[in-house]
Amino acid sequence: MSAAPRPGHVKALAQGWFAAHKWLAARRLSQALFLALFLTGPLFGLWIAKGTLAASLTLGVLPLTDPLVALQSLLAGHMLETSALVGAAIVLAAYAIVGGRAYCAWVCPVNVVTDFAAWLRARLGLKDGLGLDRRLRFLILGGALVASAATGTIAWEFVNPVTILHRGLVYGSLFGAGAALFVTLAVFLFDLGIAARGWCTHLCPVGAFYGLLGSRSLVRVAARGRDACDNCMECFAVCPERQVIAPALRGKDKGAGPVILSRDCTNCGRCIDVCAKNVFEFGTRFANGMDDGHKAVPPKQDGPEKIARAG
Repeated sequence: MSAAPRPGHVKALAQGWFAAHKWLAARRLSQALFLALFLTGPLFGLWIAKGTLAASLTLGVLPLTDPLVALQSLLAGHMLETSALVGAAIVLAAYAIVGGRAYCAWVCPVNVVTDFAAWLRARLGLKDGLGLDRRLRFLILGGALVASAATGTIAWEFVNPVTILHRGLVYGSLFGAGAALFVTLAVFLFDLGIAARGWCTHLCPVGAFYGLLGSRSLVRVAARGRDACDNCMECFAVCPERQVIAPALRGKDKGAGPVILSRDCTNCGRCIDVCAKNVFEFGTRFANGMDDGHKAVPPKQDGPEKIARAG
């Protein structure tokens, strides 16, 4: 028996490889560019951004501060400089527009590691593994905030894989590089061998925080062409938070609109990529009252799609 086609295979045959991977490619480019902003200084002496994703200064003018780091600092009793507060406000405003968990899909370097583990899991045919409750990430988030208040430190940053990896890549000391390698390998092996999408979906408190931050965000994915859905399940196969899809995709009979409103959605765009019927698109949260199906693409009767499904 031949293996099932990978998600996006039918769309790639019908519309081309780029159509089935454009948002994935855009995300990888975005993640590389964010990292490059910090690496130009150490590598070439051109300091575009100084610092890390926790706190930085871009072009010597624009401060950016991770709001979670700022909150831990305040709970720890630290007085923040005005620039740090301004930086946190800028980041808060940005993710209130584009979606808090867009940070996870478009900026976080650990996402590349966990996506690779998920891809390898699928290729190896591994089962989901250890069942974890998604609410664990909120418990860990609460614990990190309590620990910061109790210890007077920015507690989560001591163990945050994002900070450890980013610091190791940017500053490149032997100890930092070793720590980055260790934590990256640990996250990869955890996701690969223990729990599918274990770190980002179930444990990471940074993702939990940004989900809360962007719970009312403007930019959203919508299943505007859901009438054309043929239940191929490819969107569910690629979504890192697959529970967010069903209410928008299948909730029409219950009066639910086509916009994915869950705070867990990462706005990664993979459902848009792989859907051969063009069911999904980016839009705004205010599109819920609009008619469905306006951009649905009917199947081609004699094209590669029919051939692929017939095979």
